[in-house]
Amino acid sequence: MSSDERSQERGFKVADRRRFSETGEARDTDENAASESSAAEASIESQPIPGEGPAATTHAQEGAPEAEINFSTFIIGLSAQALAHLGEIPDPMYQSVRVDLEAARQVIDILGLLRDKTKGNLDNAEGPLLESVLYDLRMKYVERARGS
Repeated sequence: MSSDERSQERGFKVADRRRFSETGEARDTDENAASESSAAEASIESQPIPGEGPAATTHAQEGAPEAEINFSTFIIGLSAQALAHLGEIPDPMYQSVRVDLEAARQVIDILGLLRDKTKGNLDNAEGPLLESVLYDLRMKYVERARGS
C-alpha cells in the first residue's frame, strides 16, 4: 500500500492555505476550499497525537493567537532578544531590565551570519529589514559597551 493510499484511507488531506502563490500573486479565496480545509482540520484535530496525554495543552487550546512565522518575524524576534540583552526593553523572563553584553553580541553575530548566508535570497522587504536591524543593534551595542 502506498503512502497516498494510506493517507486517503485515514481521511488525511493536505490543503494549501497560503494567501499567495509561489509567484507572489494573491490567491482567490474560495468557499469550497475553505470548507474542505475546515473538514480536513477537524479530522486532524480529532486524532490523538502520539506521546501526548489528555493533560497536555497547546497554545491553540489556551486561546493564544497563532502568529505567522516568516523570515521577517524571525528577524524581529531575534532583534527583540538582543534589545532585551542590551537592556533596551525589559527581559520577558525576569520582567526587569537586565544587561548581558555577551548574550547581545551573540544574537547580533547570529543576525550577521544570517545576513551573510541569505545574501541574494531575500525579497525586497527582508533584505533592508535585516540590514536596518543589524545596523541599529550594532550601534546600540557599541553605545552600551562604551557606557559600561
